[in-house]
Amino acid sequence: MAKGLTAKHSGMTTRRTLVALLLLAVLAAAPHFPPMLTDVPAALILPLSDWVGSGLNWIAREAQIGGVAVADITRAMAAGAEAPINALKILLADGWVTGAGFNKTQVAPPLSWLGVTLATALLSYRISGRGLAFLTLGAGVYLAAFGLWTSAMTTLASVLLCVVTALGIGLAVGIWSYRSARTETVVRAILNVMQTVPIFSYLLPTLLLFGYGPSAALFATVVYALPPMVHATVLALRAVPQETLELARMTGCTRAQMLRKVELPVAVPRLAIGLNQVVMMTLNMVIIASMIGAGGLGYDVLRALRRLDFGAGFEAGMGIVALAVVLDRLTQAAAEAQSTGRHGLWRRRDTLLALGVIAGTTTLSFAIPALADWPKAAVVTTAPFWNAAVSFINQEFYGPLEALRTFALLKIMNPFRDLLLALPWALLVAGAALAGQALGGPRTAATTAALALFIVVTGYWDPAMGSVYLTALAVALALVLGVPLGIWVSARPRLHEPVRLVLDTLQTLPTLVYLLPAVMLFRNGDFSALIAVVSYAIAPAVRYGMAGMAHVPPERVEAAAMSGCTSWQTFRHVRLPSALPTLILGVNQTVMMALSMLVIAALVGTRELGQEVYTSLARGETGPGIVAGLCVACIALIADALLKSAATSAGRREGGAHA
Repeated sequence: MAKGLTAKHSGMTTRRTLVALLLLAVLAAAPHFPPMLTDVPAALILPLSDWVGSGLNWIAREAQIGGVAVADITRAMAAGAEAPINALKILLADGWVTGAGFNKTQVAPPLSWLGVTLATALLSYRISGRGLAFLTLGAGVYLAAFGLWTSAMTTLASVLLCVVTALGIGLAVGIWSYRSARTETVVRAILNVMQTVPIFSYLLPTLLLFGYGPSAALFATVVYALPPMVHATVLALRAVPQETLELARMTGCTRAQMLRKVELPVAVPRLAIGLNQVVMMTLNMVIIASMIGAGGLGYDVLRALRRLDFGAGFEAGMGIVALAVVLDRLTQAAAEAQSTGRHGLWRRRDTLLALGVIAGTTTLSFAIPALADWPKAAVVTTAPFWNAAVSFINQEFYGPLEALRTFALLKIMNPFRDLLLALPWALLVAGAALAGQALGGPRTAATTAALALFIVVTGYWDPAMGSVYLTALAVALALVLGVPLGIWVSARPRLHEPVRLVLDTLQTLPTLVYLLPAVMLFRNGDFSALIAVVSYAIAPAVRYGMAGMAHVPPERVEAAAMSGCTSWQTFRHVRLPSALPTLILGVNQTVMMALSMLVIAALVGTRELGQEVYTSLARGETGPGIVAGLCVACIALIADALLKSAATSAGRREGGAHA
């Protein structure tokens, strides 16, 4: 058996060596390929962008359902959505105002910032304890003192409405998928594409169908946040113990009664985890949706970026962080309380106390306006300090920073991009198919080839290579920095919780925040995009590095020690092979996060698919934006298929080697 495994391993090594030599030969000859091989022939390019744009324009302007124009239906939905949005904004941010312009009069103030902060702190204390309560208090004071409270409440109003809507629709679709295997197959395929399509692509059709404004942002956000709730619902319902279901059937429960009184109550802990994901995705999308009229903190950051006011952008970015961290910790604590069975933490008297605090402080704000809105004369700002710090860094360290940026662009980034563009498109498509065949079989090969050919026929091959080049460099750098750090931390149990807290915080931050420091130090361009993408994508690399080492069976490590292996030999021949399947999944997650961040990085002037989507949004060109977004999804799906197949293959080899 051992000899067979050794011979098989030797044969695989020989094939890999030959493939590597062939690859090196192709790369060396790449600059000398004629244009007819590197440029996609015009005859292969289909006018998909025109078809999609024309189709959506027809739906928005001419299509009818039951004799009623689709445009009238969508505009009515937008008008209907404006009512709860405006109601929440009146309650939380603006207050009741009559008149306009110089005749504007505030009849009643919004809910007091102090009352809302104290009530939320009480909720945090009951659910999680003093730590979260103090964090909530600090976040509320920061938002108020820095003049960000109104923008934060505008964002929160959108988040609350979007979460409730996405929760209801996600539960319904998840229950439907749980009960029908055929429906689940179709829904899963759609959701897989939805989770890989760039954020900006969601804004284009909603802008066309629902118009400019908060209601369009609401619909785009709900669609973007649906997938995690649907997945969580299906997984939660499947996790209900069979004996519980059998007992319910024996007592004569109908299908509806079983769902309402048995399955959903038992599934609540897992559903709460899905709710946390919905909240964070909603917050991230609402920030981006500020570009089409959602307003709030996201608009403050975008406005600061456009004016190059880095100090104001940093303050607004930290406001986003404060709101995101509080929402994340609250939903995580609620999910943990549900999963551990700690019910009854929030009592009726707590509700009365919280409502009393909000009502009392809001009533007092009629006499003390500072309780409704922090006085403008007392607003704190650190913007001049940060702007001065950026100016100082750029003046004193311009040489080293510019040298680093120039070296990276001229010696690494640009040559790698040019190499990808010089490679024959047919060779890359064939390479993707061969990789799929080697890792996952004919089905994976057909899938990867079809996805790559879709990019070819759209005419976006060159921008797609731009996305691949930036993603590959960012993932490589994130893995080089993150995986060794995760492996190092895994051997030090005392660091596990602090590092997990930092990683949770990094993954909580909205993507827009990562652009600020990169642009401050390195200006717009590919290098700033690379820094932002690496900063965002490094968290899963560290996390999976820790998880991979944690999954190594202790008995294998003990056997290696008993056989006299050194620490390095144990790591090289025991720990690393055992952790490889988990590490490959970490690479997959890093790629997904890098691609999602790369599209946001289009705001700083990259030249890839994200820029195509962003430019289409700015011009109102729906077809090109959606097709470019689908090309991003194709790249993500190719990487996902190959890496998951590689993880499965590695797991089988590892299991066979130790059988």
